[in-house]
Formats: sequence, C-alpha cells, structure tokens
Amino acid sequence: MIIFRRVRVGMKNKHKKLQAAVLIIVCVILAGLCGGGYYLYRQVNSGLFFEETTLNGYDVSGMSCREVLSMLVEDYSAPTVTITEGGETTLCLTLEEMGYTIDQMSLLSDIQSCMREQNLSLIFSLAKGNDFEVEVSFDCDETVFASAVTGENFTIPRVTSSDATLEYNGTEYYIEPESYGTEFDDADLQTLVKDYVDNLVAEDRPQEDAVIEFPESFYYVPEVTQDDLDLNSLMDIYNSYCKAVITLTFGEEEIVLDWSTLQDWLIIDGELASIDEQQVEDFVYNLAATYNTLYLPRSFTTSNGETIEYESSDYGYQIDQSAEKEQLIADITSNTEVTREPTYSTTGRYRNGVDDICGTYVEVDLTGQHIWYYKDSELIVESDCVTGKPTEERETTTGVFKIPYKQMDVTLSGGTGSSAWETDVTYWMPFHEGQGLHDATWRSSFGGSIYKTNGSHGCVNLPYDVAETIYNELEEGTPIFLYKTE
Repeated sequence: MIIFRRVRVGMKNKHKKLQAAVLIIVCVILAGLCGGGYYLYRQVNSGLFFEETTLNGYDVSGMSCREVLSMLVEDYSAPTVTITEGGETTLCLTLEEMGYTIDQMSLLSDIQSCMREQNLSLIFSLAKGNDFEVEVSFDCDETVFASAVTGENFTIPRVTSSDATLEYNGTEYYIEPESYGTEFDDADLQTLVKDYVDNLVAEDRPQEDAVIEFPESFYYVPEVTQDDLDLNSLMDIYNSYCKAVITLTFGEEEIVLDWSTLQDWLIIDGELASIDEQQVEDFVYNLAATYNTLYLPRSFTTSNGETIEYESSDYGYQIDQSAEKEQLIADITSNTEVTREPTYSTTGRYRNGVDDICGTYVEVDLTGQHIWYYKDSELIVESDCVTGKPTEERETTTGVFKIPYKQMDVTLSGGTGSSAWETDVTYWMPFHEGQGLHDATWRSSFGGSIYKTNGSHGCVNLPYDVAETIYNELEEGTPIFLYKTE
C-alpha cells in the first residue's frame, strides 16, 4: 500500500511540470507574436521605406516619402541646357529658368502609393525589399519659356542681315553686296529647344547637362543678293540715263535737269526703259509759261517816270515747245552733260531770267517827239525826233518791237503814182512793217509839233549824229518801245 501511493504522487508531479512547460512555451510564443506584431506595426507606421528598397534606381531605404520627393526633384531638375554659337556659349538655362517644374503633388502621390504597396506586402517587403518605378512629370510654363528662350538673351550680340542695294556715287550706280548677319526668328529657336528639353525631361532617369549647337540655317538670309537679275537690270537702266545733266540758260539764270529729276521721267518695264514724254511735255509747257515774253502784256516805265501798259508785245522770247521737247529727249538719251539755251521759235536780244530787256532798249515818246537809247541801263543818247504824220496811212505805230537788223546807205521808197517817193538814208534800223529809225539830213529841226503837219511816213526821223550814235552802239535784236502819253 505504501508503494502504490508513491507511484501516484510521482506521476502527478510530472504532469504539473509538463503543464508548466507548456504554459511557458505558450507564453514565449505569445510574447514572440506580440513582439513581432509590434515590430510589424512599427514598420508599417514608420513612414519609411524598408531596407533594400529602390525607387527609380535610387536606394530609398529608411527614407520618408518627402525625402524621396526632395531627392527626385533635385536630381531630375538639375540638368542645364547650354546653347552654343560657333562653339561659344551664348545662352545657359536651367530647367526651372525655362519654365519647367516637376508636378510635385502628383509625384508625392505616386511615391506614397509605392509605400502603401510596400506595406500591403509587408512580410515580402521586409524579407526581400522592393523595386519601385514612378513617373517624374514636368509642367512647362509657356510664357516663362518664351521669355527665357529668345535671341535677346544671347550673350553674343545679333548682327543684322542686309539686302544687296543699288547705290549711287554721284556719277554712276553700283550694287552694294548683301551682308549675312545672325538675326533669327525666336520661334525657330524655341521649337528647337522645346523639342530637345521635352525629350530630356521625358526620360525615366535624371539626365546630364545638355549642349545644343545653334544651327546656322536659322539665320535670316538676305532676300536680295548682288546677283539678283532685277537689281542688275535696274542698275544698267539707271546707268544709261543718270549721267545726263541738261543746263538750260536764261542769261545768268539757269535751270538744271539732273538725275534727281530725270529719274522720275523714266518708265521702266522689266529690262526695258523709256522716257515719259508726257512729263517732258509738261515740263516744257511750264518752262514756256514762266519764260515766254512774246505776245504777252507788259508794263514799261518811261524816262519821265510814267508807266505804260502794253496789251501785247511783238518783242520777246518764245520757246518752241515741240522742238524743245524733242531736244530734251535727245539730250537725256545721250546720257551726257549739255549746256544750252532753250529751243526758241522767236528770240529777243537780251535775257536774264524773265527780264528780256536788261536795261538795253530804244524809247520813243510819240507825243513828246523825243527818243532815248539806253545800253546796260546807261543813257547813250537822247534827242528830239520827228515821227509819222498822225494820219491813218502815215502814223507811227505804238508798241514794243524788235529791231531785227541795221543797214547803211539804203534808199527808202513808198507810195504809188503821184504819191510815190524815194529817200536815201545813211543809217537804217527798221522795227515794224517798213517803219524804222534813220537819219533825216533834209530836216533842219526836230521835235515839237513838226510831225503834225510835216511828219514822216511812219519812220522816226533823227538828226544825223544821233542816228549815227545809235547805229554804231545798237545791236541787232534790240527792243524799241513806242508810246503816246496823255
């Protein structure tokens, strides 16, 4: 009986020990599970990437999402773009300076998605890590880009291209060759750089600094070169006329037609040119309107200070407009320098501008029966005279006339039948329809009222010495003024 009790007591003790051991093991397991769970909890809530985790090739172990974001933004935004011109740097810009910025909100969201994916596969992620890829997207501010990528920002100054031009050196025309500059259209530059940078930021890894050589093909080229056919044709045409200088003289006064005027008189049709005859005709018309004096009214101040008005003058200058037009065209076509008087149909003896008297003239006062002869505004001689008897057939004509010639030893004659007469004179100076100045040696007195009863047949009778003086001094073509006073 005693032995049996000992056996049962021993078995009971063994059973208690086993229970204790199991309890310890369970406690250890529970403690391990709790510890592991706490570890996993800590890892999930750490906000860090696990060991052996990469993102876009970067080791991001132990980094937060924002730390990864900062690293990616810095590295992906780091490249600079350098534009060179002829091997020399002319513009260097960062991506940010060109308006390229990373969409950080979107990138951070993608990084956070990677962390969530890591946490969802917690055990696998802890055991082997993860390799994540995210897209780093750039936004481009077009306004900033256009402001930064422009020729104005180039450090090398721009040189303007120029067309070949037709130049005049005062003698002839020549072609100034074109020049090639370095100006360009900003749109071409911006397209080039934009395409390059768009490709650069589209890469899934950060890129190195980039260099773009500016293409010479972007430079503006002259539109007109020295070989331009139209330009050369125009040069040849101009050189066929530009040397013409026509100087028209009116005494000391001159009108010069040179290339500044004649250029506008050309009609150019391709390689051919002609003179605009209408413009030449208009010029001659205006010339005549200014300088013609024949058959026009004129005023005359007598030696006694009176003013005589003539409705028309038979003395003066008249330009032959048709002939002058043709002569001008010929002069222009000759392409040389010409100095000449206009082509007149009628001329006077003296001219200086519109003054066709120039202080040299014969003056006869039919009322006062007196004559004056002036030369270059100096009185040469004056005298009493006898003019035509105041009848319809014999009266001396009033007006302004030209003395076309002078002649010595002339026999004057007139009348018919019983009224016929002949007279020999030494000095003869005609002025109008058989009337003229001459010596009258048969007269013993002059002036007064002799003309009323014993006047001439229309001529102006002069003392011999007066006629001689006038004759010797007078030049053919000199004007004579004959008038009556009240």
